Amino acid sequence: MAMHGQETLRRLPPQPVIPPAIVAADRARRPLPRAGQPATHLNPILPMENYSSSKPAFERDGFVVIEDFLSPLEVGELQSHLQSYIRDHVPKLPGTHAFYQDKTKPETLKQMQFMEKVDPYFQEYTRHPKWRRLGETLLGEPIMSVSPSWFNKPPLTDHPTPPHQDNYYARYDPCSYVMIWVALDPVDDENGCLSYLPGSHRIGFRPHSMTKVLGFSQGITDFGPADFAREVKIHLRPGGAVAHHGMAVHRANPNISPTRNRRAFAMGLMGVSCKVDEAAYAAHKREVALQHQKFAITSA
Repeated sequence: MAMHGQETLRRLPPQPVIPPAIVAADRARRPLPRAGQPATHLNPILPMENYSSSKPAFERDGFVVIEDFLSPLEVGELQSHLQSYIRDHVPKLPGTHAFYQDKTKPETLKQMQFMEKVDPYFQEYTRHPKWRRLGETLLGEPIMSVSPSWFNKPPLTDHPTPPHQDNYYARYDPCSYVMIWVALDPVDDENGCLSYLPGSHRIGFRPHSMTKVLGFSQGITDFGPADFAREVKIHLRPGGAVAHHGMAVHRANPNISPTRNRRAFAMGLMGVSCKVDEAAYAAHKREVALQHQKFAITSA
């Protein structure tokens, strides 16, 4: 896990080919399905992971890193279904479901949402026991709603993630909400890793206003040198996760790598005590609609 301050984490080494022995061991951890039960990601992993050791850091800092949250096989399965979704569904989706850096270049696809409304695989994935167990452990209560998303920073695209708080968009009160963000590629400074302000989940809303970044309609307006000086950069290997509170301030730089993507799959999990401030959320939706209008994004 990253340390507080300006220390930069070391660059990750190239990812090795997964040895057959590790693949076999990973398969062995999965129980055989019962008769008539499909062999899917919903079969529980044995032994069931205990994430209680992650809760103190989450409560203190507003975020916590879980290394190797998904196994290589789980990452491979998820990647395979995402590639199928991009191939089979994205060309037919409304503009509000998939965002591009440049709509004339399919390779600049940078964000997908509402996948569970389109593909049964992702609808089923929202019930994944590992994700729900982590969310329930961090929030201290059962989960009642899950929303998946996919994010990318294609190589050499000017696509920063502005500093923001997720709950400025969602408007939960109380904010019993956690976003679990899993790297699908090695993530470091070069390709736009996430950066967090420790403890920012405890200080309320920072001022936001509309941004020019599609997919992130609002960004913090007073983020300055003191914030940059104390933010924590998160480097991850594929399958590694960072879970953050809905009020945690975070951002990411553009991807300056000429060859590497920065793909991630995330799910936002909402606890049973969570309520929506309907008036504030309606105001946010109007702001989103205005931004979509400026980008000529339609729901058709």
